[in-house]
Amino acid sequence: MRILARINARADTAYDNTYHHKLRGRIWNALDGTEYDSIHDENRPKGFTYSNPFPPGDMREGDERTLLVASPNEELLAHVAADLKDDRELNIGEMPFHVDSVNGLATDVGEPGTSGTIETGTGVLVRIPPWRFEEYDIDVDHDEAEFWRPQHTMEPFRNQIENNLDKKHDLFCPDYLPGPSEADGDLFDGADLIKTFSIPVTVTQGQRETWVLSKWRFDYTVRDDHHRRHLNLALDTGIGERNSLGFGFVNITEKDSQDARTGGRIGART
Repeated sequence: MRILARINARADTAYDNTYHHKLRGRIWNALDGTEYDSIHDENRPKGFTYSNPFPPGDMREGDERTLLVASPNEELLAHVAADLKDDRELNIGEMPFHVDSVNGLATDVGEPGTSGTIETGTGVLVRIPPWRFEEYDIDVDHDEAEFWRPQHTMEPFRNQIENNLDKKHDLFCPDYLPGPSEADGDLFDGADLIKTFSIPVTVTQGQRETWVLSKWRFDYTVRDDHHRRHLNLALDTGIGERNSLGFGFVNITEKDSQDARTGGRIGART
């Protein structure tokens, strides 16, 4: 589930690639006093993620942008939507916006047999814990979690993504349903690395770190209803770590229904 906000710049402004902390603050303010407020300080996935204001790039006054917020909790999204409607002045760091409209948006990878492509709209954070360094033959001169980089190969990336999604499945899906690690087959059919990059991130007020992130294009074919749920959970919560800072936000960029493959593509950009 998602909400889609159409926003426009209130002044000429440079695009701020370090928007994450400020936008997260606005969302937590929207959840203040609700049942979701209590999870702020819990060491667990928070159950929401969001896009960057897109398309990125410097803006002139009146330029339009789009913002997406995703969550498996419809009520959480309702609180965020209500806040954006009640206070339409949206300041994301040094980027001042006005909220023009807020609407709900349904996303679904499709019924079993559907194939498609999911792309990361924001960078994915994957860190390899030190107790797995030997398993992955990682030789580094520190004993802290290691940011995933291409030289570490795909195995630790896949494992960390799956383990993280397992945690989210335990939190946001019924207990009796199997999680991603219990399913036959991989989450994605294929993974194309678009790029890796590093950015400064304000983790909390006064704490700034440099993180290594990656962007991806994933192909999928929905095997069954369980696999469909796992993929849709990734759409709702993001993949990788620190999704409540906006990392790991993903979008469906192509989708073919099984029936349509012989007759051409069906539009499914969400």
